[in-house]
Amino acid sequence: MKFYNTLTNQTEEFKPIEPGKVKMYVCGPTVYNYIHIGNARPIVVFDILARYFRHKNYVVEYVQNFTDIDDKMINKANEEGKTVREIADRYIEAFLEDTKKLNISADIIRPKATEYIEDMIITIEALIDKGYAYELNGDVLFDVTKYSEYGKLSNQKTDQLEAGARIEVGENKRNPQDFVLWKNKKEGEPFWKAPWGEGRPGWHIECTAMSHKYFGLNFDIHGGGQDLIFPHHENEIAQARCAYGGNFANYWLHNGYIQLDGEKMSKSKGNFFLLRDVLEEFDGNVFRWFLAGTHYRKPINFSKEDMLAAKAALEKINGALLRAKDFIIENNTKYDNILEGSIKEFTEKFDQAMEDDLNTPLAVSLIHEFLREINKFIDNYGKSVIIKEAVAVINDRMANVLGIELKESGLEDLSSSLLDLFIYIRKEARSEKNFKLSDLIRDKLSELGIELKDNKDGTTSYIIK
Repeated sequence: MKFYNTLTNQTEEFKPIEPGKVKMYVCGPTVYNYIHIGNARPIVVFDILARYFRHKNYVVEYVQNFTDIDDKMINKANEEGKTVREIADRYIEAFLEDTKKLNISADIIRPKATEYIEDMIITIEALIDKGYAYELNGDVLFDVTKYSEYGKLSNQKTDQLEAGARIEVGENKRNPQDFVLWKNKKEGEPFWKAPWGEGRPGWHIECTAMSHKYFGLNFDIHGGGQDLIFPHHENEIAQARCAYGGNFANYWLHNGYIQLDGEKMSKSKGNFFLLRDVLEEFDGNVFRWFLAGTHYRKPINFSKEDMLAAKAALEKINGALLRAKDFIIENNTKYDNILEGSIKEFTEKFDQAMEDDLNTPLAVSLIHEFLREINKFIDNYGKSVIIKEAVAVINDRMANVLGIELKESGLEDLSSSLLDLFIYIRKEARSEKNFKLSDLIRDKLSELGIELKDNKDGTTSYIIK
């Protein structure tokens, strides 16, 4: 199994710290608004990764935080005349509602930043004591010049780094790139007591303290969107290594952006779609399938047309599986070994794709290819007990690895008996020379991936494409 490690800029073999166990931390949302589909991409990507690890019998400890204290949250609370806690509770609940529709695994540890303030204070104290941080007018700042490897993750030199970008540019800093660990109390803002004065933590220290709380000095994978590489993840590394020692995270994985018309989505720019609005029109399975069709590190352009294509693809898959189930029998046939070879080849190639830096586009194409093999087997040999195993293998990879619940995809009620009814109605329409109705039934079934074939003996058969 190998992944592209942003820290080393190369694809590396994955070697867990503990055999058979994976510790993974992924940055979660700042809960001041509903999440947009760009926010949802890392949620799905790292859910698939965790699922695959479990599929390979790893024990997965997966932590994804909520940032529930931040400038954006304070601004939102002031705008609405609410407390920061009320804002946080509202959007945490909304986040859990939305992600449930995406079939996100339930066994994720979800700490809130405000529950770990004491751990942040301890971390900041360590940084001050070791000379990596300094107090300034009630704030505490990290001195980037004291950490020689600062900029390694983002592949930048310290003197070339841009100040600001949630680093809080201010006067009297030792260096323009120094970032805030603790912010001095301001009127009307939440605050906590600390040895250097009342205030609240900076954004970056939150994830450092929480990941250390759960995993200690070292853990396996740290993930998030590529927009977090700098400054957030760069600062996490600096804080953790300087305060605690150790390696922090061994592998850094980052997903690409979701774009609209070739431009990164952003709440600040107003060019975004809320996930919950998209899920009003499309099932969560469709959105997951849409994402799976592009490699996680590449950008992906969002459009309604692409979502409709993903929906149609799932419907074809579900239709093919429904057809296959009608050809399952309990007895062996002499042709079973033919499909057994295809099952073995599919499972091996699927795992190879997933273990090659989570190559879900290849895994998706392999599913389509395997279904064609199943249809070919049915057309040539008819019913067989081995079809049951083939269907089970696909369902397992779809549900347990890719997180696609096919029962939600739209064709679950289209049993063979119902399809036979459509064929019967069409036959009656043709006999009555109602070709308009006949053609309509044929065309609509074709849109669902079901191709009708009128045979010379007057019967009609069908093929699931």
